[in-house]
Amino acid sequence: MQTVTIGALAKQAGLVPGTLRYYESIGLLQPAGRSPSGYRLYHRADMQRLRFIRRAQELGFSLEEVALLLNLSHERGAQAADVRRLTEEKLSDIAERIRDLKRIQRALQVLVGQCHGKGPAADCPILAALNDAAPRSQTRNPL
Repeated sequence: MQTVTIGALAKQAGLVPGTLRYYESIGLLQPAGRSPSGYRLYHRADMQRLRFIRRAQELGFSLEEVALLLNLSHERGAQAADVRRLTEEKLSDIAERIRDLKRIQRALQVLVGQCHGKGPAADCPILAALNDAAPRSQTRNPL
């Protein structure tokens, strides 16, 4: 099987060599060996593994979760139910983060509505809310 240097593989994947070294350090990628001059060498097939890692990350999976998915994809006897469970957990986590972001959005909208953008910054209801003090014109802190 043909090998490529870390630089060539990184370039093909649109990554920097440091990312591949990091992936190696956490067990996501294993070099095929080293060149006579000491460069890490990888199989061309590792490009598919890098695409898998990138796609999983784009879907919100952490590198730890990516490692679990990679293991499941190569583990003899692994069940689709395990992949589904991990994906359902990720979906639940994302739904929770969306709820948190919407709560933050509502709080910021309230703060923006309270600040008219005039006068000294010390009187700004946004800064008062961030300082956890009741704004002069408003007693309710949306945070």
